[in-house]
Amino acid sequence: MTFENIKEKSQKYLFQNYGRQDICFAYGEGSYLTDVTGKQYLDMVAGIAVNSVGHSHPYWVDAVTKQAARLVHTSNLYQVEKQAELAEKIASVTPSGMDKTLFVNSGAEANEAALKISVRKTGRTKVLSALNSFHGRTAGALGATGQTKYQDTFQPLISGNYDYFEFGDLESLKEKTCKDTAAVILEPIQGEGGVQTASKEFFKGVRDICTDNGTLMIMDEVQTGIARTGKWFGIQHYDVIPDIMTLAKGLGGGVPIGAAVTTEDIAKILTPGTHGTTFGGNPLVCAAGSAVIDIIKEEKLTENAKKLGDGLISELKAVKNPEILDVRGKGLLIGVEIKTKAKEFQDFALKCGMLVNICHGNVLRLMPPLIITEDEKEIFMHLFRKFFR
Repeated sequence: MTFENIKEKSQKYLFQNYGRQDICFAYGEGSYLTDVTGKQYLDMVAGIAVNSVGHSHPYWVDAVTKQAARLVHTSNLYQVEKQAELAEKIASVTPSGMDKTLFVNSGAEANEAALKISVRKTGRTKVLSALNSFHGRTAGALGATGQTKYQDTFQPLISGNYDYFEFGDLESLKEKTCKDTAAVILEPIQGEGGVQTASKEFFKGVRDICTDNGTLMIMDEVQTGIARTGKWFGIQHYDVIPDIMTLAKGLGGGVPIGAAVTTEDIAKILTPGTHGTTFGGNPLVCAAGSAVIDIIKEEKLTENAKKLGDGLISELKAVKNPEILDVRGKGLLIGVEIKTKAKEFQDFALKCGMLVNICHGNVLRLMPPLIITEDEKEIFMHLFRKFFR
């Protein structure tokens, strides 16, 4: 189909709930995507931090292809070999003691599971999350998302048991915490909120408040996890171990998968019948997830994310232009706050064969595949300097 045919059918048959750009991709390889007209683009978005090992990585493709030809789905009524294998690999990189995994289909579902675990474990009713946070769009996760723009018109579905504190402000959290607080859910870096960061002291303080109050600390690693920030998990930058971590995005390398990871003691709270999913952790997506972890280890992509990310942040900060208000982030999750020309730069980049993302209104969010090279980083910086000279 031509691009015009694709767009016509999309408008005729699809919900129009996305503000899509006028581009459609036919295939990808490495850090590049090629559209249906044959034009190639350097991908600095990676499917919103999903294509962690790039597009069409040979090892990943081989693993998924072989599994698709062998067995795709059986359901969780039975033992699932690939599920057990991936859970073991996840346990090999998680903080000590966090070696129990529940597989689901997305980040929102992982957060829903974590919230259910928390209220069942503690017997409490209140959940605290940070203002400006994003935890998903399903009803429970939407309540935990501390941005009214996502909640507007859906309030009838949102529980009144959520409350919100200022990200990075321990006093704000202390004021909201009570003996009925089941969980505090937050991100190591607020991705959709504009790549906002907080101090090590803040995260250590959150851990202490939760421990002292018997509250579970849920770390939403949906965007920051799986080597994105230069460590396997974003919270590892702060020397803190949460009670539950939620994963998705980069774990599958492109297929839909999510996971909640916790300790054996906490995991016991979900007995047979208390939670479930038809598709979660099926053989196909688990084979993909195992391949992702293998590739990250073999190709040292955690180290690459740190090295390339540190370089990008340093070079971005060196560009002096009144339009550039701030540069922040860790590893290959970087936010550049732009005064007025974020959309102009996005359009300029697209014309030049490069994909970039804008979030929170005026923040250029960079989250390329973890396989990005020094040369590809320099291609981006050349365009950035050219625009903001």
